[in-house]
Amino acid sequence: MFRKFFGSGESGLPPAPFYRPYKDRTADFLYNLLFCDNPELFRNDKNDGSWRDGVLSGAATRETLEQTANDPTIESRVRVLAFNRLRAMQVPVPPKQLLGTIIEFPLANGLDTLAAYVDGRVRYINQTGRPGIFEGAPAEVVAKANKLLRASQFAVDHRGPAHEPRRPPPEGRLLRLSFLVSDGLYFGEGSYEALMDDAAGRLVLDAGGQLLVQLVETVRQ
Repeated sequence: MFRKFFGSGESGLPPAPFYRPYKDRTADFLYNLLFCDNPELFRNDKNDGSWRDGVLSGAATRETLEQTANDPTIESRVRVLAFNRLRAMQVPVPPKQLLGTIIEFPLANGLDTLAAYVDGRVRYINQTGRPGIFEGAPAEVVAKANKLLRASQFAVDHRGPAHEPRRPPPEGRLLRLSFLVSDGLYFGEGSYEALMDDAAGRLVLDAGGQLLVQLVETVRQ
């Protein structure tokens, strides 16, 4: 059943389009930043960009990109960008190193999107487009995020990277689990019931639900 829901093949494809699942421009921008497959968005990001020359510059060397990609002290999304560039240069990269997980869950009033990265950063955009950005999150949030990432690594260990670009945001009864990995984008999608019937899908959804509950409790405190 795992093969039925999870994509397989090779990656290293062109950047994804800019999708607009929300009615708010800022929310759409933050949503697309989650996936690290459109470098231009990071050039336009107003947050700290001290790493840009080493990752986004056309003059970036293989050595610089490899150093960035393999440095666990660097922000996970920056490492994804570096791995993406290395693959585009046809440089061998280590397989199956998970850097982030994104869960997309369509609801009646819009799309809920939850993202967790191995550096401890967590992002959440609720169905209204209201974002939650957690940098240096409390220990309780980090613990739940790490549980989600462990479940995600189990999924990644049993599959290969997708052979297609990122798909448009899911709608209706279709949920999507996306995994940002050293050797490309991995993903699984299906109805909630179908993914819960899958061993890897169930682990990821359960852990994602626990993280979301913890985020809500943290915000209320």
